[in-house]
Amino acid sequence: MIVALVTGANSGIGEAVARQLARQPDHHVILTSRNPEAGEKVAASIVAEGHSASSVQLDLASDTSIAAAAKHIQEVYGKLDILVNNAGTAVDHRSDLSVRENLSMTFDTNVFGTAVLTDALLDLLRQSTAPRVVFVSSSLGSLALSNDENWPYYHMISKSYKSSKAAVNMLVLHYSRALRDANGLVNSVCPGLVKTKMNGYAEDGVTPDVGARRIVELALVGADGPTATFSDRDGSIPW
Repeated sequence: MIVALVTGANSGIGEAVARQLARQPDHHVILTSRNPEAGEKVAASIVAEGHSASSVQLDLASDTSIAAAAKHIQEVYGKLDILVNNAGTAVDHRSDLSVRENLSMTFDTNVFGTAVLTDALLDLLRQSTAPRVVFVSSSLGSLALSNDENWPYYHMISKSYKSSKAAVNMLVLHYSRALRDANGLVNSVCPGLVKTKMNGYAEDGVTPDVGARRIVELALVGADGPTATFSDRDGSIPW
């Protein structure tokens, strides 16, 4: 059995990724969410469709929660084949937060919590014969594009979110090296503009199913697949 973990999987892109992975033969998907009831509801609906899924409570801002999730996977499965770091937050629009609060809240989830979780799961990933890790990033985190005056999003501020995704991309390069000796493939994916709660269900966004496709593709990639890359559905994105 291939064991996959998808963070922030109770809705949006994470839910779409979890559903697509669960449809793969001999795959079990562990969905994580801060609200355990929300994760359990989605997992139950996947099981009702004839696939294998379960739910684990996970709060990336809590080391205790992360440790408990890692312990659960160790005790129940003894390995982890696929990790999709999808959970994230964007709070640049909140005028009630100071600059420090905004940055701290964003980085605590998008960067710090994601790194702590990945570290906690490294030994389990090394128990897999073909570990795959996908970090859900954003083209907004591209240093090259953010410095291109002809880029459509050049004037978008969102300094906390953009900076956090640039940091996520650095984590991708770090973990690609950390798992190299285990034949692990680690990549960064921008799902594009997707209709989700985080962006107010952007009218010009694609559906979560479409946004999930490249993520799932790299989560399932074979031994000859890429590692340490940054891409979206249309191809490579400059760092």
